[in-house]
Amino acid sequence: MDKKLQGQIAIITGASSGIGAGVAKSLSAAGATVVINYPVAAAKDAAEAVLAEIKTAGGAGNTSMCDVSKEDQVQKMFADTVQQYGTVDILINNAGLQKDSPFESMSLEQWNFVLGVNLTGQFLCAREAIREFLRRGVDPKRSRAAGKIIHMSSVHEVIPWAGHANYAASKGGILMLMKTLAQEFAWKKIRINSICPGAIQTPINRSAWDTPEALKSLLTLIPYQRIGIPEDIGNAAVWLCSDDSDYVNGTSLFVDGGMTLYPGFTENG
Repeated sequence: MDKKLQGQIAIITGASSGIGAGVAKSLSAAGATVVINYPVAAAKDAAEAVLAEIKTAGGAGNTSMCDVSKEDQVQKMFADTVQQYGTVDILINNAGLQKDSPFESMSLEQWNFVLGVNLTGQFLCAREAIREFLRRGVDPKRSRAAGKIIHMSSVHEVIPWAGHANYAASKGGILMLMKTLAQEFAWKKIRINSICPGAIQTPINRSAWDTPEALKSLLTLIPYQRIGIPEDIGNAAVWLCSDDSDYVNGTSLFVDGGMTLYPGFTENG
C-alpha cells in the first residue's frame, strides 16, 4: 500500500477487534502511527495483539485504555497522545456497541448505554480532535487538511431496524452530527465524513454468518453476494484520510455491497 498517511498520527477508538482493528492495520500500512483504543482492562490483551501485528508488519503506535463515554478519560487519551507524538492528525470515531431489545421492553439503561458510547462518545472524541486541529492548523508537510475525522456509522443511519431502536437512533444521530460538524469546520480545513458499513464479518455479528444457513439468509440482503471484511472498511478509511479525498467533506460513504439498494426489489419487487 502507498504511504499516503506517512508521518500522521491516528487515534482509532474501539480498535481492539473487528472493524476498528482492521482500520488500524490499514492506516498503519499507509504510514500512520496508530493509537489503538480499547474500553476496559479486559480488552487490553486484544489491543496489544493488534499492536503487535502492526509492529511485526513494520508499523508503529501504542495502546490506550479509554471509555469514550467518559469525558475525563477521552480528554486524557488525547492529552497523552499529544504529549507523546506532538499532535493528532486523524480520528477514527469507531467505538460502538449494541444492546438489543424489543422496544416495549427496552430499559432506560439499555437506551442510555448505547447512546452514551455510540453517539456521546463520538461527540466527546470529535470535540477533542477538533480542538487539537484548531490549535495546530494546516501543516502542508502533513496534509492539505488541518485534520480528518471519520465517524463510523452504519447502513442503519438510513435503514430502520426493528428490535434495535437504540442502535439505529444512535446511527441516525451520527449522520447529523457528522454533517453539522463538517459544515461548521470546513472553512478551517477540517474534513469530516462518515463510513457506513453494511454486513462486515466480525465477532459482534458472528451468528449472522458462521453457518451456511445463516450466511445464505444474510446474502439475500446483499446484492453483491458476499459479506464484507474489515479490510474493506480499512481501505475506504485510508482514502478518506488521505489527500486523495481532499474535496470530500460531509459525506456518508456506504461500504455495504449494495445493502442500501432495497434488494427485495431485485426481481421487480
